[in-house]
Amino acid sequence: MKKEIIISGFGGQGGLAIGKNLAEAGMAEGLNVTWAPSYGPEMRGGTANCSVVLSDKPVGSPVFAHPTELIALNEPSLVKFEAGVLPGGAVFVNCDVVTDKVQRTDLQAYYIPCAKIAEEVGNAKVSNMVMLGAYVAQTKLLKPETIESMIEGMFTGAKAKFVPLNIEAFRRGMACIH
Repeated sequence: MKKEIIISGFGGQGGLAIGKNLAEAGMAEGLNVTWAPSYGPEMRGGTANCSVVLSDKPVGSPVFAHPTELIALNEPSLVKFEAGVLPGGAVFVNCDVVTDKVQRTDLQAYYIPCAKIAEEVGNAKVSNMVMLGAYVAQTKLLKPETIESMIEGMFTGAKAKFVPLNIEAFRRGMACIH
């Protein structure tokens, strides 16, 4: 098993956090992982993406040309990376931000209303956790409990109050996949 994932969006959308969570959860479950962030100097509002590799074998390089999956949090990300996804791969689209549809017919497309669900659970900032939930539910690569433990570890002290909100967003994202 080897998954090469690109997560891309605007800075501030939480794409790098999705990647970091996937890598840390993969490591916790005994997988070989890499996480390589890439962002412009402008950060929030500029383009940010990361490459994640999850594998049951050693990872030779964190760099790859053709991902098995793409998580597109904004329109430019879908436009830029869709063509490179391997045939048979999957594209997860934040359909509250991205109005285009996946053009290729050899890819599985999942349209997740991240912002809508995040607002329903009470905070627009958890839309990335919605997408993470959808990804975990569809791929079945990682155990949901592992991700929920990661979320608990991310928010401690005064920020511990954000744990239930993020877990609810994660679970609602999982429910998007049937």
